[in-house]
Amino acid sequence: MKLKSLLAKPFASIVANKIRKEMQRAVEDQEAILEELIKTGRKTEFGKDHQFDNINNYNDFKQAVPVRDYEQFKPYINKIKDGKQNVLWKGQPIYLAKTSGTTSGVKYIPITKDSVSNHIDTARNALLMYMAETGKTEFASGKLIFLSGSPVLERVGGIPYGRLSGIVNHHVPRYLRTNQLPSYETNCIEDWETKLDKIVDETIDQDMTLISGIPPWMQMYFDRLIERSGKPVGELFKNLDVLVYGGVNFEPYRAKLMASVGRPINTVETFPASEGFFAFQDTQEHKGLLLNTNSGIFYEFIPANEIFNPNPTRLSLRDVQVGVNYALVVSTNAGLWAYNIGDTVKFVSTNPYRLLVTGRIKHFISAFGEHVIGEEVEYSLMRAAKEENLRITEFTVAPMVAPQGELPYHEWFVEFENPPADLAAFAKKVDGYMQEKNIYYNDLLTGNILQPLKIRPVRKQGFIDYMKSVGKLGGQNKVPRLSNDRSLADELSKFLQ
Repeated sequence: MKLKSLLAKPFASIVANKIRKEMQRAVEDQEAILEELIKTGRKTEFGKDHQFDNINNYNDFKQAVPVRDYEQFKPYINKIKDGKQNVLWKGQPIYLAKTSGTTSGVKYIPITKDSVSNHIDTARNALLMYMAETGKTEFASGKLIFLSGSPVLERVGGIPYGRLSGIVNHHVPRYLRTNQLPSYETNCIEDWETKLDKIVDETIDQDMTLISGIPPWMQMYFDRLIERSGKPVGELFKNLDVLVYGGVNFEPYRAKLMASVGRPINTVETFPASEGFFAFQDTQEHKGLLLNTNSGIFYEFIPANEIFNPNPTRLSLRDVQVGVNYALVVSTNAGLWAYNIGDTVKFVSTNPYRLLVTGRIKHFISAFGEHVIGEEVEYSLMRAAKEENLRITEFTVAPMVAPQGELPYHEWFVEFENPPADLAAFAKKVDGYMQEKNIYYNDLLTGNILQPLKIRPVRKQGFIDYMKSVGKLGGQNKVPRLSNDRSLADELSKFLQ
């Protein structure tokens, strides 16, 4: 066993024991974090605007600080971009993470000296927990690839800014630098397809042991490797041990990715965002991601069906329940305060606190009051696909509100790896599962308000070609599962079989 793998074992054990202890005091840690955040926040412009001096507990905090999204935070962010100090947190951020918002255009999320360790250490801890549980440490001595955005940073108000994955690339520990691929020069390439070809050039003959990235872009990498080598990825990289992913639900991509690998392989799921690294898979044995409760982030949870209410119910970790969909709200040592990140989660356990990411607040269909969410469409399609032994490359759903001469319906755009022999029968099966998952959808069908869903097969590489056509190929860009309008659907209609 090589030195890095040998040293990883005791280090993994130490970190795993620390995390297991934190599991038992999650609520207490959360209360302590809120207290510390408010203490520091009192000296900021935001803290003075919201009378932090009068906040003594969580109830005071809820009264003083309303839930905000990025648009409502923007005036403070603009002051930071203008070079002002002590706006949301002490001093200035050390970075601004640039991310694309669905409603706000480009967003700039602060990362501070205090918060940067949350992003770096949590990624590390996810791998150390995997090592501690499985005993597998050999991969630490092989080549590791992180499919990420460019690490090239620009400046605004004297603050470096860029994609989160590019920022994190600057903080890869020195002991992993010699293992990391692709090269810095290749990572700086902006055009995704050019970059992907260079990544394949640099990795195809290497001993790759860990591959990390967003599933759809991981699949593109696998496709290029197979095309170039004529071998499954697991045969090409004989020591490939684990896939690390985040950003989107893995299940719609699992079958095709595993077929591309060609042999069983472990996976580790993570829940990172520009606003913070919130959760990670701490075990191969149990469902769900362990909430990161002691890393400078205070969490609040709003029942998802109340998120658009003027005064929604706001719960701390102490009061959450298993099986309820919540909108996730965070306050952090990066200077975000009661910030609605736009994701919904559902706890599968409260001892310890493990959750699933169930979708995006703004990605839903409710053209007729059905309020269909991402979790429901993913479940229905994946269950039907598994029964029919089909592999799905990508999909999205939109309402067809006023078709000529027929009832409205939900239109599903699906790219199949291997299409069903009977598309109508397959659509009927998916529709049946949708009715089981969503009673409002079922009521609309039985009441003849809607007709059953229709599936439009997208041609091979159709989603990739669509993303290329709108300048969103690669990096951290993702296709939304659901849209409540026709803008995406109408564009995708150009890429049908």
